[in-house]
Amino acid sequence: MAPARARELRIHSPDGQTKTIELKGERITLGRSTGTVLPFPEDAGLSRQHLAFERDGEEWLLRDLGSKNGTLLNSNRISAPSVLRSGDRITAGHLLMVYDDPSARVAPAGVEFVEREDNPPTTSTTLFTNLNGILSTGQTLASAGAVQMSALIRAGNELAEDRPLPDLFRIILDLSIEAVGAQRGVLMTPESGGQLQVQAARGNAFRISTAVRDRVLKTRDSILISDVQLDDAFRLRQSIVEQRVRTFMAVPLQTKERIIGLIYVDSPTLTRVFTKDDLNLLTVMANTAAVRIEHARLAEIEHQERIMKRDLQQAADIQRSFLPAVAPQLPGLDLTGYNAPCRTVGGDYYDFFPYPNGRVAMVLGDVSGKGMPASLLMMSLQARVQVLIEEPEVLGAVMTRLNRLTATNCPANRFITFFMCVLDAGSGDLVYCSAGHNPPLLVRAKGKLEWLDFGNMPLGIIPATKYEETRERLSPGDVLVIYSDGVTDATNPQDEEFGEQRLAAVVSEHRTETSGCILEAVNAAIAQWAAGTPLPDDLTLIVARRAN
Repeated sequence: MAPARARELRIHSPDGQTKTIELKGERITLGRSTGTVLPFPEDAGLSRQHLAFERDGEEWLLRDLGSKNGTLLNSNRISAPSVLRSGDRITAGHLLMVYDDPSARVAPAGVEFVEREDNPPTTSTTLFTNLNGILSTGQTLASAGAVQMSALIRAGNELAEDRPLPDLFRIILDLSIEAVGAQRGVLMTPESGGQLQVQAARGNAFRISTAVRDRVLKTRDSILISDVQLDDAFRLRQSIVEQRVRTFMAVPLQTKERIIGLIYVDSPTLTRVFTKDDLNLLTVMANTAAVRIEHARLAEIEHQERIMKRDLQQAADIQRSFLPAVAPQLPGLDLTGYNAPCRTVGGDYYDFFPYPNGRVAMVLGDVSGKGMPASLLMMSLQARVQVLIEEPEVLGAVMTRLNRLTATNCPANRFITFFMCVLDAGSGDLVYCSAGHNPPLLVRAKGKLEWLDFGNMPLGIIPATKYEETRERLSPGDVLVIYSDGVTDATNPQDEEFGEQRLAAVVSEHRTETSGCILEAVNAAIAQWAAGTPLPDDLTLIVARRAN
């Protein structure tokens, strides 16, 4: 037996997932049983052995295997094996499947818009209408015959089913062509740049007047040329002669709010001349289709937003897992840290690294920008810090190496401000190094304010930058606050920043309390200042207080 042409089956599940399989072999079964070739055990609408795809020479048959809920082929329940045609839609349980024969696809040669300086003709062979006129007078229902009514009913049934957009475009065009007895047709929608993009076509090498296109898209008018051979404006046009087009219609795909494309259909013979009823019917069908397209687009957007929201939440959970759950406890030192991203994920990072002999390293970084890009860059930095901080004696050398590594993969429009220090809880000796970070605040036990303003270039800008460290000492009762600019940049409804002086005042007022109380006081002061104004940037703090 000769090998059959490759056929495909697109399976759309209720959760929005789509998978495509190639039909191979002689028989493919589908059902709830794991013993089927295509098992869907969680679909309660399926029988254990629900249906089968069976090869019959060059064709594939669809057979229902006595299922409880039945199998639908193009919305009709089947009772006997049915030959599948490209584009057929199969419904079983909660699954929608589309049978596709790639060799049967007609690849449109595109659409060429032919320039015209004059408007569309207004001769006896030309008819214009619009949706408002049709609906206000009831023309369609009053004059529609059984065929037209059947087409409207079928369109309603077909468009009521949940389908992905590519299938929806094809179905809409097929319904339009069949409803008016056209030979060819094309459905187009505008892309982001405004250019019309072919979404479905039957036939090829379409040449459409720009005047027709523009009137449809700009005025919402539907256009019918009943016989181009009787119309002086079209009779001698080379494009019409070459295509042997005798009659055509162009109607807008329109919702109440906007026009989302157009449908063009034509015919090379006058065996079936398009009429006013055809134009009315196609106009109403196009409106119904446009509303369905918009609903499908909104559903797809909502689906993608749900996926993005889920992915962002998972990223946020991962990011939070990398932050310290609690600060290390060292005799004579009270530590706490806090991070609040202004979005789901953020570009701030802090950590503690305890060492033997009562020392602890503290780091805090801030990537320029916000959201996922900043978060990814910060996670890359975090991995490097965890390795390099194991040798904290020479912080300048550590920062120099960290900058060189960061610069290798830091985008040109990004940089990182970073502060690292090592504090000896017993002696209070502090060694620190800054890469362009906000000067940490040091509040002495008696209330004196100092800023550790010893900055260098931020990380990731110049690979060859050399960093130096400096030293300080914390006496009993002194408080060190390391923070990101989200703290001082927090704004109130008047767009005034919280600022360094307010931060210093709050810390000074609460300097005799625990580090946790100081942190709570700072957060409360920022919240009161912001008065509901969203944070403009990620907010991160480390508070270290040496016990009295």
